[in-house]
This record gives sequence, structure tokens and C-alpha cells, in this order.
Amino acid sequence: MSSVVPEKVGVVGGGRMGAGIAQVFAATGAKVSVVEGDTASADAAFERIRSGLNRAAERGKLDVPVEEVLARVEIITDPESLPGDAGLVVEAVPERADVKVAVLTAVERVVGQDTVLATNTSSLSIAELAAALSRPQRFLGMHFFNPVPASRLVEVVTGPETAEGAREDVLGWVGALGKTAVTVRDSPGFATSRLGVLLGLEAIRMLEEGVADAESIDTAMELGYRHPMGPLRSTDLVGLDVRLAIAEYLHRTLGERFAPPRLLRDKVGRGELGRKTGQGFHRWE
Repeated sequence: MSSVVPEKVGVVGGGRMGAGIAQVFAATGAKVSVVEGDTASADAAFERIRSGLNRAAERGKLDVPVEEVLARVEIITDPESLPGDAGLVVEAVPERADVKVAVLTAVERVVGQDTVLATNTSSLSIAELAAALSRPQRFLGMHFFNPVPASRLVEVVTGPETAEGAREDVLGWVGALGKTAVTVRDSPGFATSRLGVLLGLEAIRMLEEGVADAESIDTAMELGYRHPMGPLRSTDLVGLDVRLAIAEYLHRTLGERFAPPRLLRDKVGRGELGRKTGQGFHRWE
């Protein structure tokens, strides 16, 4: 099990999650290539990483100057420009199986035989994604949590063909990032999304039924059960659209207990997606 991160890491997708993943690997010493679709998106991804590093530096969480870490980051617009000798490439694109398969198969054609390919999916089947790959033994899930730099957990999800060596490599890299890994078997929603979504959906139903307001529901869980963040505020942070997509998938695979409440569908329909739009179950500045 390696105690250092790979020398070269690829991240496909430079949104909030992808930028956070790139930030933590670069801060730990890796040279990171981030793939975005166009120049404007690439510029935005770089600024997300810069802002994240500045926040880390302000909090005393960065051991080297921000510019030194940024020098290890390159933003590219073509997956074919990923380094073929990357030790790890993490896919962090939207939670749609067709989009992820297109990205993963494109990356697999570029990287070497020994590269570990990981998906940051929070719920989709690792086996189904792996079915499109020619080297499923080097593929697994690395489910990071938002915000990536502050979160201490990575859920490592093994598929039926994931090689033990790939899992051991990833566990070592997670430890080198200063985070804790839990290994779970490929199953709808894995461990964290399955539990987190179920709690969030019930909180939304309580709000819908007028049991209590959003602030009271969240405060009850934060103070009563020592949750660092209440289920409605957590849904805002994840994104109501993301949570709805996961709930719909779990509803199809695991049954009625994951049926999305009408209030969640209505809010997504109105574009009230949480922190990223400024309005979800709470107002965000």
C-alpha cells in the first residue's frame, strides 16, 4: 500500500467536486491535469482551485505557498492530452451513466495499462460502468465528499472485477491525502448515499407536511444527534438536482422508500437547487 500520492493524477471535470479533488492531490505533491470541455470552463476550474487553495492558506491548512501548488496544476480541454503514465485518473462529471461511460472509455484509450481509473459517482453501479471498459480490474469508485478539502472521508467502492491491487493502491493514496477510506461493495447508493438520501428525503417530507420549518429540522439533528450539518442544509450543499437524480435512481433500484417528495421535484423545477443558485431549503449568500 503506497503512502504517497501518484506523481501524476488526472481529473476529468473541473466543477466543485473535480476542482476539490484536483486541489487536494496537488497540495499533497502530485502533478494534476484537469480536463474541461472548453476554454471558459477551463478558466473557471482553475479559479475554483485557486480560491480553494487561498481558503486553505488563510486557515493554516496549506504547508507551501499557493502559487507553488498551482504550478503543479494544468487545465486541458482534450482527454487525449492526459499523461499516459498517470497513476490515477478520477472522473468527476455529472451523475449520468451515459456521460460517465463516454468519459471513462475515452480516458481508458489514452492512459497506460497500470493506471487506476476511478469514478466519483455517489450512487451509480460500478459494475454497469465497468461493463464498457476493457480493463475493469483497474476500475473502482472513489466517492469524495463536498467540500473535498475539508471532508475526511472517501468511500472506496469495489466492483465485481476490481483487482485487490487497485483497491490497495487507492486506500494508500487516500491515506496520503490525510483522509480515511471505507471500502464498500458495489450496491445501489453504496453506504453513504443510501443512508444520507433516506434521511434527507424524510426531512423534506417533514417540511412538506408542516412538522417544522427547515431551520428547526436541521438544528434538531445538529444538536440532538451531533450531525455537523442538518439534512436539509446538506441537501442544499449537495444540490437539490443531484439529490433528486440519486433518489430517482434509488427509487428504481431499491423501492418506494426512496420515492422523491413532491416538494423536492417542485424546487428543482423552479431552479431552486441549493447553495449554487442561492436558494434551496435555505437562503445562501
